[in-house]
Amino acid sequence: MPQPFTRAQRAVTWVLASFLLVLAAAIGGAILAPVFPGPLLAHSAPDPSVPAWLKAPSSPAVLRGATSLADSAPTPAPAALAKAIDAQLGPDNGTFGAVVLDGATGQSLYSRAGAQPVAPASNLKLLTAAAVLRTLGPNATLTTRTVRGSTPNSIVLIAGGDVFLGKGESQPDAVEGHAGLATLARATAAALGPVHGTVSVQLDDSLFTGPALNPAWAAEDVAAGEIAPIAPIALNVGRTQPGGSGSRPADPALAAAAAFREALAAALGSDATIATGVARTTASGAAELASVASASVADQLAYTLRESDNYSAETLARLAAAATGRPASIDGARAALEDTAQRVLGSTSGIDLRDASGLAISDRIPAASLASLMRAMTAGDDARLRRALDGLPVAGLTGTLAARYGQGSAGAGFVRAKTGTLNTVVGLTGYVVDAEGRLLVFSFVGNGLAPAARPSAAAAVDGAASVLAGCGCR
Repeated sequence: MPQPFTRAQRAVTWVLASFLLVLAAAIGGAILAPVFPGPLLAHSAPDPSVPAWLKAPSSPAVLRGATSLADSAPTPAPAALAKAIDAQLGPDNGTFGAVVLDGATGQSLYSRAGAQPVAPASNLKLLTAAAVLRTLGPNATLTTRTVRGSTPNSIVLIAGGDVFLGKGESQPDAVEGHAGLATLARATAAALGPVHGTVSVQLDDSLFTGPALNPAWAAEDVAAGEIAPIAPIALNVGRTQPGGSGSRPADPALAAAAAFREALAAALGSDATIATGVARTTASGAAELASVASASVADQLAYTLRESDNYSAETLARLAAAATGRPASIDGARAALEDTAQRVLGSTSGIDLRDASGLAISDRIPAASLASLMRAMTAGDDARLRRALDGLPVAGLTGTLAARYGQGSAGAGFVRAKTGTLNTVVGLTGYVVDAEGRLLVFSFVGNGLAPAARPSAAAAVDGAASVLAGCGCR
């Protein structure tokens, strides 16, 4: 685990170096101990201080417009910056919160109703990421295991919070499908040895408590597949097929257990009989047969932020709650996020949350809080939070920003930010190193927008971030 940095330049130079290496290819802390009731979460070996793929090149990267980060770089003049940003955002046709901070000092360079609470949409996932990284730690992994049941030849599948499971063999180089149910079934069959009689499969998904669907979510969003019932085990991040799109099962946990039952039947072969169906149970103190581990929490978060995945955000938030001794429930996750806001930002003023993904239109958080959170991730002393930056989409290249920032945009390839979109909401929170080498962090969130105006609102916030990339601004 890298040691906390004491200066903004050292912190963000590492971020910028990694970003430039990835972009060039495209163009051509201490961990709190979790309190789960069993060995559901483990920690992998710490990352090396400088991974080989992040080592600086022997010569400067050739990237037009890129400027080395420097604390000595001039700060944009607030008046000039405001004129340029206002020209992009235009008149306030909704409730617009917008803030730009200097990354090195935290000085406010621009604010439009920055302290006013707004619906953040998926920008809220940044706070979820901070909560998860502070509690579970970036290198933690989630364990899915099997144990012997209370009756002969009964097998219990224990859900450990991994919703990135795949049906097939484990894929060590993947995030989705890193742990495979076929691998778990094969190891379980080997541990069972010769089987006589009928084998039954049961499921223990008692890790999460309370309602699986948040009442703050619109029924239309659930029906449209924006979310599914939250469970501590699922295939394909809560979808019927891998790949980040497609339909969702009505019961993701039971769908995963059914897939495991099929895989176990194949692994046991024709000499064994598998009982039909899967019953729910609660296992306690049973002997473990086999287990598989997920990709790291940091890798799961990177997927969550890059793809703006609601399902993984909600499950990881519940795990963060459990790691702090709270119920792994809607209320527990909300409390974990509020506690993180208090610890990282020093205040929960203006923060009123209903979920952890931002899907609830009733969520509220000021743009100033989102910008301050981004500054903590880029230049703060808690090195764990910097792992969230791995998942921020790159303007015009990756994730939810891949189709935005057209050719010739000053922000393309330079802006890294989390998007947020609901029917009447458009948001963008991220950071950029400007043309003169100054780190700037920002949050632009529009509420109360006419649905037909959403594309133009997205273009406006993209344009405002591009202004930052091109500064100057004096």
